[in-house]
Amino acid sequence: MIRLLVIGALLLTPTVATAAPPGCNPLYIYKATITRVIDGDTVVANIDLGFDTWRNNERVRLHGIDAPEMRGDERQAGLRAKAALAGAIEGRRVIVCTIPDRNGRDRTGSFRRYLGRIFTVEGQPFSINAWMVLRGFAKPYAR
Repeated sequence: MIRLLVIGALLLTPTVATAAPPGCNPLYIYKATITRVIDGDTVVANIDLGFDTWRNNERVRLHGIDAPEMRGDERQAGLRAKAALAGAIEGRRVIVCTIPDRNGRDRTGSFRRYLGRIFTVEGQPFSINAWMVLRGFAKPYAR
């Protein structure tokens, strides 16, 4: 009988929601899987919108950073940035925090890519955007 009461109490205890990553609005946080890395600041993701609804093959531009281009004089640095980003998140589950526009929609930049911050969920969570800058594969985006 006591065991049933304990189990019942555990089932009725509300779970604590995980805190939003720093700088992210809780309304714009999505679980995702990175399916491909395009370059050092753009990825392709399958994004879980909840209730078994997915947006597949969505391009996400890492907000606030600028990685070297994949062509021209920056090609070698661009290839290194792409390889670093792919090694960190390609094929892995992540959290994508999109940037809202003034109308409350997920903001897109050039080429209709969603702008977002990406956080790892495996191991110690960290910001991929900041990691790319700290490792020297990208620089803060100057507007």
